[in-house]
Amino acid sequence: MILRRCGAGILVRAPAKVNLFLEVLHRRPDGYHELATLMTAVSLYDTLLFGNGPSGTVRLQCDRPELSVRPDNLICRAAELLRRRIGRDCGADIRLWKRIPMAAGLGGGSSDAAAALAGLNALWRLGLSRAELAALGAELGSDVPFFFSAPAAWCTGRGEKVEAVALSRPLDFVLVSPPVGLSTAEVFRNVAVPPEPESGAEVRRAAEAGDVVELGRRLHNRLQAPAERLRPIVAELRERLTALGPAGSLMTGSGSTVFALCRSPEESFSVARGLDVFRDEGARPRVHIVQSCF
Repeated sequence: MILRRCGAGILVRAPAKVNLFLEVLHRRPDGYHELATLMTAVSLYDTLLFGNGPSGTVRLQCDRPELSVRPDNLICRAAELLRRRIGRDCGADIRLWKRIPMAAGLGGGSSDAAAALAGLNALWRLGLSRAELAALGAELGSDVPFFFSAPAAWCTGRGEKVEAVALSRPLDFVLVSPPVGLSTAEVFRNVAVPPEPESGAEVRRAAEAGDVVELGRRLHNRLQAPAERLRPIVAELRERLTALGPAGSLMTGSGSTVFALCRSPEESFSVARGLDVFRDEGARPRVHIVQSCF
C-alpha cells in the first residue's frame, strides 16, 4: 500500500495480491475454514483519493459503474466501522479508480478496505497504528489484515492471523483473468478438506531464499480443483500458461485469475506474448505483467 498526501487530501494505491500457497486445514465450528496461505502483494493497483466531506457523510464515487457505491461496499463499511470505533461523525468524499479485476482472487475488495482504513486514518488525523488498523480490518474480511503487513506474509486462521515474510528478491508474474468471476463462498462449498494437509514449509523456504525454480515446483492451491470444476476456463487458461514454460503456474485465491511465476522480467513478457493467440480466439482474458511489491 502506497499512501501520500495530495493537496488537502490523501491518495492511496491499493495493491492486488497472489497466493503462492493455499491449504485448507479443516472446517471450523463457526462455519469458516482454517487456512494456511503465503501471499504477496503485486504491482497492480486500485487508486483511492480521500478528501474531507460534509460532517457525518461518507460519499463514494467509482469509475466502474457496475461496482456498488452503496453502504454494502467494503470501502463504505470500512469508513463506517472506523467512525463507530472513534465515536465521531467524520465526513469524507472518496473516489475509486478500479483496476484490479473483481471476483478474481486478487483481493481487490480487501485491499480497498485496507486502503480506506489507512487513508481515512490519515485524513482525519486519528493516529491509529498499523496493528490497530489491521485489527479493524479483520472485522471486515479475512484478507484485509494482510495488506497492513505486505509485501509478503504467511497467513493462518481464516487468513486474518498474519506473519510477515521477507522475500529476498522481487518475483515476476503474468496474471490472466478470464471474463468470468467466481464466488468465494461457492468455491469453499465445493472444496474437499484433505486428510493430510500440505504444510507449506517448502514453499515458504523457497520464497525466502529467492529460489524461483523451487518455488515454482511448490506452488499449491487447494481451491484450484473446485474452481476449475465450476469454471472450466480457469483450467484451460492455467494449462495454456503451463505450456509456455514458466517456473510454475497456479490459480490465486478462490479464482478466477491464474498466474505464471516467471524466472525474469524478460520471461514474463515472453509468456504474455504467448497468450496473444488465445486472446485472438475470442476468450479475451485480461493479462497483466506484474512484480511482487518489494
